[in-house]
Amino acid sequence: MGLARTHAVTLTGVEGHLVTVEAQGADGLPATVMTGLADKACKQAPDRVRPALANCGMPIPPARWTINLSPAGVPKTGSGLDLGIAVAMMAAQDHVPAAAVRGPAHIGEIGLAGEVRTVPGVLPMVVAAAADGVREVLVAADAAREAALVAGVTVHPVRHLGEVQEFYKARAAGVTYLLPPPPEVPARTVRRLDLSDVVGQATARAALEICAAGGHHLLLVGPPGAGKTMLAERLPGILPPLTEEQALAVTAIHSVLGVLPGGGELVTHPPFVAPHHSASTAAVIGGGSRAIHPGAVSRAHHGVLFLDEAPEFRRDVLDALRQPLESGEVVIARADRHVRLPARFQLILAANPCPCGSPGARCVCPPFRRRGYLSRLSGPLLDRVDLKLSVSAVTRADLTLPRGEPSEVVATRVLEARERQRERWTGTPYLLNSQVPGAVLRRGPWQLPAADRQPLDRAMDRGTLTLRGMDRALRVAWTIADLQALDRPRRAQVQLALDLRTPAEAKVA
Repeated sequence: MGLARTHAVTLTGVEGHLVTVEAQGADGLPATVMTGLADKACKQAPDRVRPALANCGMPIPPARWTINLSPAGVPKTGSGLDLGIAVAMMAAQDHVPAAAVRGPAHIGEIGLAGEVRTVPGVLPMVVAAAADGVREVLVAADAAREAALVAGVTVHPVRHLGEVQEFYKARAAGVTYLLPPPPEVPARTVRRLDLSDVVGQATARAALEICAAGGHHLLLVGPPGAGKTMLAERLPGILPPLTEEQALAVTAIHSVLGVLPGGGELVTHPPFVAPHHSASTAAVIGGGSRAIHPGAVSRAHHGVLFLDEAPEFRRDVLDALRQPLESGEVVIARADRHVRLPARFQLILAANPCPCGSPGARCVCPPFRRRGYLSRLSGPLLDRVDLKLSVSAVTRADLTLPRGEPSEVVATRVLEARERQRERWTGTPYLLNSQVPGAVLRRGPWQLPAADRQPLDRAMDRGTLTLRGMDRALRVAWTIADLQALDRPRRAQVQLALDLRTPAEAKVA
């Protein structure tokens, strides 16, 4: 028995941290001491590792074992450190050469028979290991494809602790030991909902195109069956595919949540997340009593968050959306740490005009109930929504109209508009009009002439538009101009942006 050292990785939110695992066996009363802020699941690792090693023909004799997880100030959570702890104990007991295990990192949970199981969050763990200079990673075979998404890291898939022993013994002897490749997983067929399925709703379709082109937020108010949910579900189909950087970020979040598609493939299309209206603040925003888990807003990162029946959500859940809508991230504070979770998404809110949802004269709700129902959407939240639309019920005449444009055609215009924005904001940290601060659009070379800006100035003078609302209307006007291939918005585009902001707002007020 002696001292052995290797590497593992732990997660804080969606960020990984490289952990140095040290195992020391010494004479004394049989006991296992683990240091380094390990949570309950992590502290139970020796109880899983000992019988697993014994069942694999690598017994650990009774002794006083000390397992140190460094840096000690970083909380260690989950069972993903099992494999690193097992390898360190194997090396300390001379079951594998201690010098061979110092470089690679190990990620996986250990079963009592010695099998290596995958854990959530493999991708961000491997990213963190690579950032700290690790060039080889041993992971469960089921997670090998996911781990291989990280460039510059050699991934060794392992199924059993016996394979780990053979791998390190062969390496010490200078022999190449080829681990069995992971099984091939057939590619998924993703079905995209098409915008041509929506009957009528020409104004709502145009608003959806504007939202897709500029990354804006949208509120739809209308009776049941008007097509609000259909419109929202088709927004991802007209958004451009994710860039490589965005795809890795989205895939990492899905990996941490354990919702990554089978086979660990890269998420290349914007996600669509629609939590139920009974969801808690922790489920929507993120949180947890011990480990911090991302919420629905993080799962919708670089995608769409759809809140159907938005007034039915709890008021504190809705108001908690205000921070991520402004900053693009969620900051969760605990006594011992602050965790930042990415949350840059497009918000789509849908609401009935009243609790009963019956259109027109069939509504039985008294006026005070109608006002109280929509007033659950607070003013500060609505002020952060760019487009607010009243959606009418579909009529029989709408069924005789020709089908609308398919998503493919609309997506082409959206991509062209985004390309104009990319060229305009080259050299700045902004990619879309919705990300540009209002001060940039109100001053300097991007300031509109007073004659074109007049509708917004009048609305501010009347008190019907806040400064934040003016900035958001300006962003929408620039997006409309990009869709129309104009060099800048004119009065008509500014007026349209203001009109798209106010119709539903009057009802909510």
